Amino acid sequence: MGSDHSASDGFERLKLCHGKLEFSALALGQGPLVICLHGFPDHARSFRFQLAGLADAGYRVVVPTLRGYEPSSQPADGDYELGSIARDVVAWIDQLGARQAHLFGHDWGSAISYVAAAQSPERFLSLATLAVPHAGRFGRDAIRKLPSQLRNSWYMAFFQLRGIADWAVERNDWALVRKLWRDWSPSYALPEAEWRALVDTMSAPGVKAAMLGYYRQNLGSKAKAMQSLGVVPVPTLAMTGEQDGCIDTRLYDLLMLEEDFPAGLEVRRIEDAGHFAHLERPDQVNAWLIEWFGRHQAESGPPAAE
Repeated sequence: MGSDHSASDGFERLKLCHGKLEFSALALGQGPLVICLHGFPDHARSFRFQLAGLADAGYRVVVPTLRGYEPSSQPADGDYELGSIARDVVAWIDQLGARQAHLFGHDWGSAISYVAAAQSPERFLSLATLAVPHAGRFGRDAIRKLPSQLRNSWYMAFFQLRGIADWAVERNDWALVRKLWRDWSPSYALPEAEWRALVDTMSAPGVKAAMLGYYRQNLGSKAKAMQSLGVVPVPTLAMTGEQDGCIDTRLYDLLMLEEDFPAGLEVRRIEDAGHFAHLERPDQVNAWLIEWFGRHQAESGPPAAE
């Protein structure tokens, strides 16, 4: 694992691995390990405020770039199934020398977090998610319980149209992606410099196919991890922006059930925030994360011997 402390933004640059795949990561701070997982259409810089805020609170914060979002982490077989990506997370914890970590996911990162916590609960001290409720129940029940969600989820169906979607998503300097950001967080404007950095990520070889691969492999009857996801036996804080234009906040009342979270569940709504609430209301999100992680802290050390 390499580390570069000379980054102009103050973040360390790490190189993580799982098998032949290599993942770049941003890191900051010392203390108990927190891993943050980004979603679509996004990248590791989405957690720049969490890196600083959580590091100041005494945590070692690591934000990997998810599988496929850079050429070095694109598997030869094109595997973007959530169960496989959840195993990336456990490999990173091993490589970072920890027995357990706190996990915070946004968007697809939330879905991956639920799956990772269900597959390997012993590796996680706590779980925090933002913008996506229980991924299994969302995949199975969201439209049935809240039919208006179908309007918000139009892009999920559109992304299944191979060729057409691949062309449209990049057309006119990624205008469709910019529209999604506006629709999902209507009160937030992504700074232009951050938008250009995101375009650089999405424009790298193979990344567009990987981003769409998440939707093509993890929705519908072929979505093994989401379809089978049931109990998540890790203490879970689920956050939702009240103005989320992607995942209707009302779904948290319908899909977040205490029976699915036997180690504890809290649902909290963020006022005046949309889908990217960690960018819109970073102080509020950070305060809740610090309180949640502190409540579920334990000694973190090297992986237990097999």
